[in-house]
Amino acid sequence: MRRFLIWSALAVIIGLAVAGGGYWAYWNFYARFQPVTVARNQAEIQRLLDEASWVSEGGGGQPLYIIGYRDSAASQRYEREEAGKLRAGGVEVRVVVFARPDKEGQALSTAAERATVAELWLSRDWNLYQRWTATPAPNWTAAGIPAADGNLARSAVVDASRAFVAELTDLLRDAGIPTGYPLVIWRDREGFMKACACSDARSWAFIRDDFAAPDAVAPASLDEPGAPVPPGLPGPAEPGSLPYPTLPDIPPADGQVAPPQPAQPGTTGQPEASRPRTTPDRPGPPATSPQPTQQEDTTFF
Repeated sequence: MRRFLIWSALAVIIGLAVAGGGYWAYWNFYARFQPVTVARNQAEIQRLLDEASWVSEGGGGQPLYIIGYRDSAASQRYEREEAGKLRAGGVEVRVVVFARPDKEGQALSTAAERATVAELWLSRDWNLYQRWTATPAPNWTAAGIPAADGNLARSAVVDASRAFVAELTDLLRDAGIPTGYPLVIWRDREGFMKACACSDARSWAFIRDDFAAPDAVAPASLDEPGAPVPPGLPGPAEPGSLPYPTLPDIPPADGQVAPPQPAQPGTTGQPEASRPRTTPDRPGPPATSPQPTQQEDTTFF
């Protein structure tokens, strides 16, 4: 009886360990990357998203909001790798950028970044956003954009972007969603609001599944409008441009022989009289195969 109790207790301990390990593996490799369904403060969150000045390439469809700041590498990577897939699934990607506030007396944003954020919130210029994100942050000077520092109106816009993010993160934290960037908010096909602090790439597949978006997008071909031209190839001529000029033959320099000119279209090259006559090659005598010779009981060929 004592042995039975010992083996029973050991089996229970092993079973609990296996169950605990399985649950930890499920949570660590799958569950913790799933988006969170927002069950609280949905109306307040939607109001903030509607009032924010987002920028978008357009396209219509179900909106998806990406909230982030310029120096967030995860935000830039998510938009670069996932935006095209989501648009292929019928999603309108809307980007909301903000300038981070100072922390412990240290500025977390530059003057050029604050000026660009203010301009984007005021103009919602998608082309400006593309130029900004395509330029390395240290090289961006915000040339031609009014400065936000020292301008009460534009400084208020920068502060409004920070207030928007602070209120939004408070509402999401109250709904059980951690703070992280990029912060992605959308509604699934059933209309439920979902949110994801998608700093880890393992969370991105769940968003694509909600929209039945493809896992990969084929690159644009050269025949499609707007397709980039590979380096080394001439681009298409603009409407109204002049044709490529026909240049005269360049005379050879002193002591040099002029290179042969290619045949003109519609001609056969040199005249028949000036062509050198060629004679067919005559076959030579057939080669004889080697004959065996006998040398000291050995046959050599």
